[in-house]
Amino acid sequence: MKKFIFGAAIAMALSQVNAAPDPNFHIYLAFGQSNMEGQGNIESQDNTVDSRFQVLWTGDAGWCANNRAKGNWYDATPPLASCDGKLGPTDYFGRTMVENMPAGTKVGVIVVAVAGCDIQLFEKNNYKSYVSSAQSWMTSRINNYGGNPYGRLIEMAKKAQEVGVIKGIIFHQGETNSGQSNWPSRVKAVYDDIVNDLGLGSDIPFLAGEVHPNGSCNGMNSIIAQLPKQSKNFYVVSAQGITGMLQDGQNVHFDAAGYRELGRRYATEMLKHVDISAAPGSSETAVESSSSESPLSSAETSSSSSHRSWNWPTVSSSSGTDALQMHRADVNLVSVGPGELQLRINGSEKVTVKVFSSLGKEVLDLSGNYSGTNSLVLGGKLSSGRYIVNAQGQTFRAVKSITVK
Repeated sequence: MKKFIFGAAIAMALSQVNAAPDPNFHIYLAFGQSNMEGQGNIESQDNTVDSRFQVLWTGDAGWCANNRAKGNWYDATPPLASCDGKLGPTDYFGRTMVENMPAGTKVGVIVVAVAGCDIQLFEKNNYKSYVSSAQSWMTSRINNYGGNPYGRLIEMAKKAQEVGVIKGIIFHQGETNSGQSNWPSRVKAVYDDIVNDLGLGSDIPFLAGEVHPNGSCNGMNSIIAQLPKQSKNFYVVSAQGITGMLQDGQNVHFDAAGYRELGRRYATEMLKHVDISAAPGSSETAVESSSSESPLSSAETSSSSSHRSWNWPTVSSSSGTDALQMHRADVNLVSVGPGELQLRINGSEKVTVKVFSSLGKEVLDLSGNYSGTNSLVLGGKLSSGRYIVNAQGQTFRAVKSITVK
């Protein structure tokens, strides 16, 4: 009896932690080259950040002074892109977003950036030839993302979708493609791949920043200005009036003050295009600072807040099954075809089955009494896109992502 009560207690605790994607945890993707990686000197004012602003670490390298590990969430103190990066525009983009959002909402960023790279590096079907001819200093940066920066961006974005909602994309790249008139259409192709690979909606805003107005590549800004012609979701963030430049001999990088200002401008523009109002009744949060609810170990809770790692419980994957199984291993959700799942349960009981969109909104309730093997058909009931199905009974919980075409 005691074992059963203990197991039920664990199940209940896990069910509180492993919630559906939190509509109040807003995720933003950020990618590009060196200015997105961040080259500004990190100063004392940059080392303190609201814990509602989080970064999902994307790099493989574990030798940073902050000792961050791939796939873990941390308070978003710089660097955010990699061990090689410093202060960049994403830092003050996130801070400004948080400052303008309700207290119950949070911001997470996923940053993948490689200094000096051509847009080709983010072309999912064309990057390999570019990588094979890259210089050794760039190869080391590329290898930090498993040899495929675009693939790493998608991998981490999918992980983030388990706990939050992707709201938009910020982008800073183009110096290496300066003068190339076909660059806007190539950027649009990368955007389309991201939207399709993540099952995002048709209104995900994409913000591209201008290159330094006084830099050696400033002529690229006339080409960047053409981006909005590619999509109604494309917007340009002006860098005009930002004069500070990093004195590193390259004549293309903003200084720390410039990155702070550029980041604020990204946020100001993004706030025009996303709904930041708090979703009602979302008590299931993805980021908590309370030690009684946090999955941190005692060793981690004793560290400084800038090094806290929020280790999201992962969804197990085996034999085509993605299921978080608690207390009863014979309950799961299994994909059996496009837009169709099977809920397999040993016995008979009432199960709460809810379907959420990629934006974290509940779109379908299939709750009812279930027993044995049950077919859950989403095709025909929902529009095309990526969804997450949550099934929860008295002593179990199963989570499965599915794409409806």
